[in-house]
Amino acid sequence: MSLTRIIQPIFASRRRALDKYQTQAEQLQMQVLHRLVNKAKDTEWGRNHGFASVSSYEDFAKTSDVNTYEELKLAIDRMRQGESDILWPGKVRWYAKSSGTTNDKSKFIPVSKDGLKDTHYAGGRDAVTWYLRNNPQSRIFDGKALILGGSHVPNYNTKNSLVGDLSAILIENINPLVNLVRVPKKSIALLSDFEVKRNLIAQEAIKQNITNLSGVPSWMLSVMTRVLEISGKDNLVDVWPNLEMFFHGGVAFTPYREQYKRLIPSDQMHYMETYNASEGFFGVQDDPTNPSMSLMVDYGVFFEFIPMDEIENPNPKVVPLWGVETGKNYAVVISTSSGLWRYMIGDTVRFTSTNPYKFLITGRTKFFINAFGEELIVDNAEVGLAEACKQTGAEVLEYTAAPVFMDTEGKCRHQWLIEFSRMPNDLVAFSQILDKTLQQVNSDYEAKRYKDITLQTLEIVVARQGLFHDWLASKGKLGGQHKVPRLSNNRNNIDEMLALNS
Repeated sequence: MSLTRIIQPIFASRRRALDKYQTQAEQLQMQVLHRLVNKAKDTEWGRNHGFASVSSYEDFAKTSDVNTYEELKLAIDRMRQGESDILWPGKVRWYAKSSGTTNDKSKFIPVSKDGLKDTHYAGGRDAVTWYLRNNPQSRIFDGKALILGGSHVPNYNTKNSLVGDLSAILIENINPLVNLVRVPKKSIALLSDFEVKRNLIAQEAIKQNITNLSGVPSWMLSVMTRVLEISGKDNLVDVWPNLEMFFHGGVAFTPYREQYKRLIPSDQMHYMETYNASEGFFGVQDDPTNPSMSLMVDYGVFFEFIPMDEIENPNPKVVPLWGVETGKNYAVVISTSSGLWRYMIGDTVRFTSTNPYKFLITGRTKFFINAFGEELIVDNAEVGLAEACKQTGAEVLEYTAAPVFMDTEGKCRHQWLIEFSRMPNDLVAFSQILDKTLQQVNSDYEAKRYKDITLQTLEIVVARQGLFHDWLASKGKLGGQHKVPRLSNNRNNIDEMLALNS
């Protein structure tokens, strides 16, 4: 008897709830807002910001300005020290360690018990719900899931309080029954040394009937490569013949897609993007034919958005979900059941549909190049690289780009540092196609490239094998949620990498 057939009915009722996303998104979001405000009204933040008097979105929008981590840092630090009822009721014992801010090496994002249940784990449930709806013949639960995670450490020596990668927090708090269908075992999954962990994961997983994968594409690819090295097989179908699904997120999948197809040459293999950040689980690609993700509107997250042309405004226009327009870039603002209030997470999205609300991640508010007014975003870069790879047979493993403000000849350009897993048949052609495509998808970039007056043609530097791995290792950022910054408006990162590349 197939275990998947037994488990499938559990997800049936949730499918009916997800159908409400089509027509009731505003109503569902207002229910979330009222629930969050009502639960937090007696916290210090709730009392100071008049949550007891909030009865509409307009009331809520007046309670505070949009916050960055710096505005919430003092309150979060008090919570980490063990204080109760600050941003969220009770004590919050878990903190997801995320990349830093201007003033700090790291951010510590509170993850409450409510946030785990109504947001993070809800996202995992719904990813499976949609997958089973789209693939009724699936046997995903008849084998095991290979799930990659990070590590955690004590938090200020506070009893029972820890900080770490979100993935480690999820593994630490997961229902024990899930451990029966996942690998690696907990003691390996939470190791901090990624090189050691990678090898142990491969050794354990190679003996299992793996049917599905979950993790960041770059780190999963590293584990998969090690599995093939140990097994001596040419591809993963020979290792795991029943492999059918990869739930991926954290970085754009575009640079890795062809490599995965090559390593898993099976028409039974499926891929689903998820938007699971340290701050919450926000989206799922519910339609395999459409790269857009559905916004999860009935979790413990209330969404607001700032149009990107307002982002530098000291008093930017902020709109609720029902105020967004398709085709525009927005910075994401959230209020959550972990106590983040009107918090700008740093990601940018573009809606492709409002019935239901579907979107694409377009980049980061800080990961862009706008040194000369070109406003190049990660989404542009991914499109350009995909087209250059398609036309030249190349495969990009990792990349970063930054401006060259002026060289010895007084010329300005963008410099791309790219590690190829398969070199293009013509690097000059690759560069030209990338540049041309960027002009096609970004009119500001096109204008600055006009006759090479402001920007000269871009430069590509080929990175040695393992460069980005070594750079992350030098920063203590191997594995887990860590990722390479794709675009930078300064040369700090790329200059460090170029020094390692010599």
